[in-house]
Amino acid sequence: MEVKQNNDEKHGSFEALIDGKRAGLMTYTWAGEDRFIIDHTEVEEAYNGKGVGKEMLIKAVEFARENGKKIIPLCPFAKATFQKNEDLRDVL
Repeated sequence: MEVKQNNDEKHGSFEALIDGKRAGLMTYTWAGEDRFIIDHTEVEEAYNGKGVGKEMLIKAVEFARENGKKIIPLCPFAKATFQKNEDLRDVL
């Protein structure tokens, strides 16, 4: 699985690709310079249960850590995943 990031001044996304096909998309909106809000996560039906959403979230956490940013998880999936994984919470 490959996860690509697209980012501009106001919005961005993490797109998961499996064998070159889009498996999922996680979108975010910048909230100032130091924080971004994960507002939506979707996984294509064919890839449900394969950890696609979590891989995109891990990529978002890595990006936040590397760049000194914080994440606000408004999306129910992201919020639930942070609650289940204590090791990711340092970016909240």
